[in-house]
Amino acid sequence: MHLRNWQQKIIDDFPSIIQKYRRFILKAPTGAGKTVLASEIVERFYKNQKIIVLCHRLVLLEQLETALSRKHSVRKLTAADTGPAFEGYDILLSTNMRAKEMLADAISKADLIIVDEAHRVSPNGTAYKRIIDNFNENGKPNAHFIGLTASPERITNDQRDQLNLAFDTIIDCANIEDLIAEGVLVQPVYRPHFVHDLNLDSIDISSGDFPVTKLSPAIIKSSMIDYATWSYNEERLKLSKPISAWFCADISVAEVTLSKIQEFGISAAIITAGTSIKERMELLARHESGEIEAMVSVGVLTEGWDNPYCNIIVHLRPTLSKVLWGQSVGRGLRSAPGKDKCVIIDVSSNWSTFGPVEKLEWSLWSTRRSHVKYMNRFNWIGKQQDGEEVHDTYLLCKNELENKMRCSHIYRKNAYKDDTCPVCGTYAATDIYKEQKLDSSLNEGGLHRLFFERAPQVYGEMNLSVWESLGGTAWKSATDKEKVFLGFCMAFAEVSGDETNSESEYWDAALATEAHIRAHLVKHKFWIKKQEDFELSLIADGMLAGKLIRTLQAHYGISLCGIAFQTHTPAENERKYQKAIKIAERLAMLGCSSQDSLPYFNAADHLTA
Repeated sequence: MHLRNWQQKIIDDFPSIIQKYRRFILKAPTGAGKTVLASEIVERFYKNQKIIVLCHRLVLLEQLETALSRKHSVRKLTAADTGPAFEGYDILLSTNMRAKEMLADAISKADLIIVDEAHRVSPNGTAYKRIIDNFNENGKPNAHFIGLTASPERITNDQRDQLNLAFDTIIDCANIEDLIAEGVLVQPVYRPHFVHDLNLDSIDISSGDFPVTKLSPAIIKSSMIDYATWSYNEERLKLSKPISAWFCADISVAEVTLSKIQEFGISAAIITAGTSIKERMELLARHESGEIEAMVSVGVLTEGWDNPYCNIIVHLRPTLSKVLWGQSVGRGLRSAPGKDKCVIIDVSSNWSTFGPVEKLEWSLWSTRRSHVKYMNRFNWIGKQQDGEEVHDTYLLCKNELENKMRCSHIYRKNAYKDDTCPVCGTYAATDIYKEQKLDSSLNEGGLHRLFFERAPQVYGEMNLSVWESLGGTAWKSATDKEKVFLGFCMAFAEVSGDETNSESEYWDAALATEAHIRAHLVKHKFWIKKQEDFELSLIADGMLAGKLIRTLQAHYGISLCGIAFQTHTPAENERKYQKAIKIAERLAMLGCSSQDSLPYFNAADHLTA
């Protein structure tokens, strides 16, 4: 089998990977060829051994069955299956976790367990927790637990439901930009529009995303679908054979969208989770051939669907999930004969919120309410303006079109002649950063500069013998916010500045220091109340001894972290700083009390009688 460069590298490195790790994720973009890699791993390293492959969707299972059945004896597990596992076959495929006894027997005998779409693994959910616990307790000592995904992140407030608890590390196999350069994927070309009359501000997001029951009526009421069809009609004319996938929030949005598309004489169909497998396969085949130009999807095509000829993605679902955004856009990036790009029409403000999918960054841990920052639908654009190295400004076109709609296209300043809008050809734009007031009291770049300038300067001027003796008083008299600031300073002083080879190693270092700080707080009964948000300005205020952080706490905090500037290299201090910010955020969002019971810290172990 001919392997791509990144696949061959993983195959070459695989013996050393499994020697070092027992549970790990292989991360590669949608369309990179993870299924092929999994088949090759099985063939090269687990021939004639016992293997379990777990998927959550039948369509994913069908793909893996086709790939693995060529050379292996394969069986699909059903809910009714009983008896011993691996009798007469080597590979067990399952989307069903209900055959508990047989699956439990299989896990104890398996040499390898593969979990596709591993970002769906819930270490605290009933089904996967049972599997993970069984593997950890009863699995063969030399067995391996491998996850496959393009987006290793979960949106959850539950600290017992983090990917880090299921996997030891992430092996970053390939990135989108490298695969575009190799011709494996095509270049995404974004056409983002800001729909000004879509009001999401009043929608409750305590669940971690916009609830569909509230989101869908807001979409239908707005001009979002009109923007999508208008943009699509322009972009389709630029392609010899347009084939598109439309991602909608629910069936009500999909039906209105379908009707709008068909008004233009475009062949279109709807596919949902309720569409039968037979009908789904027929529709997707007609879509791949181009007989159906526009496939309108509700919760189906984001995973396990492969149509390399799809050259337009239309995103009609605002979300707070990077995973959903990345997965849906990735579906259009597969290469095909005659295809050199995929147009991404985004009328949901996901591009301005998260940024291009090829720039997305992932984290194994998410703090409580970490999704709240994405309520600012210009979150990513604000970060580009705030960047230390590149200050990209983005413009919003306000030109009124013949159809009485605003153009509302978003584009980068200085990218086009005279800054005219590439969609409508006029200049009627405003600076998004200024108009939306994205320049909050402090941004990440600003805090970074302030800390690295201010902390060593103040430390150098301090009488350390005075301030170092005031630790007990500083902590005891501190407010909740001041304790978070002191926690940041303590973290910066103590956390490792060594390079880490994986996301897992990074978080192991950060959480070990966080646990040490929590032990200090619990031992001295310095409790922190959970806070609704973590503001970077809190750390900046401490650097300046401002309104929130008083002089005692500010100077004692700087006395803790200042020595690092004399004993560590700039690169080490940079790594310490990044971890300290994460630790301070977790202290603020999770709080600290005598009841804390986290996977890496139990307050009961540190309470004094």
